[in-house]
Amino acid sequence: MRLKNEDTIGVAIDLQDRLLSVMNDNEKLIHSCSILTKGLLQLNIPLFFTQQYTKGLGETTEQIKSLVENFNHIEKKEFSCWNEPEFKLKIQKSHAKNIILFGIESHICVLQTAIDLKEEGYNPIVVMDCVSSRRERDILLAEKRLHQENIITTSCEAILFELLGTAENPNFKAISNLIK
Repeated sequence: MRLKNEDTIGVAIDLQDRLLSVMNDNEKLIHSCSILTKGLLQLNIPLFFTQQYTKGLGETTEQIKSLVENFNHIEKKEFSCWNEPEFKLKIQKSHAKNIILFGIESHICVLQTAIDLKEEGYNPIVVMDCVSSRRERDILLAEKRLHQENIITTSCEAILFELLGTAENPNFKAISNLIK
């Protein structure tokens, strides 16, 4: 299955400062998530952002928020984004089949969201260099479970170039510069 821009959206899960500060290799994670966010925006892929219990965990990190014009988020308390009515409605209204997932934590919110989306007939794609957990072991276990659930995993570079499709795409130079 090849991804096409017209039936794909991105979902950034809980990239909040208080959570990010305790994630494994958090500086690398923010860098990768920034590249992916910029790339998806460059390709006009709709993006949704979730925040887990904002009152306690704070806002989405400014490094991501600042990239998005008119930033807004979907508030959640459920671990799986799918269990939040506002999220479910936005996904259904998008008419997307493919849902690119990135954020934290890989073995909790990202994993549960991916499994639920798969069960609902969507194609979740988890960008593994754009997810993290507190412990590296949990990231590895999440990836193993994703594979057991037949959920696609990929990298930031791979997904952006798949969405480009060709070096003749007018966005090729911009995406290439992001990856460098």
